[in-house]
Amino acid sequence: MPYLIMKIVHLLAVIMFVGNIISAVFWKYYADKRKDARLIAFTFDGIRKSDKIFTMPGVTILILFGIGGALHRGFNLITTSWILWSEILIIISGAAYMAKVAPVQKKISALANNPEKFNWEEYNKLARTWTIWGTIALIAPLAAVVLMTLK
Repeated sequence: MPYLIMKIVHLLAVIMFVGNIISAVFWKYYADKRKDARLIAFTFDGIRKSDKIFTMPGVTILILFGIGGALHRGFNLITTSWILWSEILIIISGAAYMAKVAPVQKKISALANNPEKFNWEEYNKLARTWTIWGTIALIAPLAAVVLMTLK
């Protein structure tokens, strides 16, 4: 029974983590269509807050309960290939997020919240960087979901 509880919590955390990343992409592109710096500021402030509420706790819980469940079930975290590659993909996602996505989100929020300094050229440059690194931060855990599901 403890393994099944760990597995359920792990899956719920995956949903929370990946779902929040996907919703950030949706809201960013939705705000971009409006071409309104105030809406972009509001959107990125919201994305940053939702990362603190959903993304960060989600990834923490999914790692803890994933490792706990795997160890409880007797899986080796290094020699079990689907676990190892999923760990690597989560590390890639986290590295992309921490090194690029989060700092760019902070810059976009600062830019969009300052009407005197806001310019579309700078925003578009930051938005392209966000899209590139955000795609990596999203594709990597989606690939881990595939590995975990098809194991």
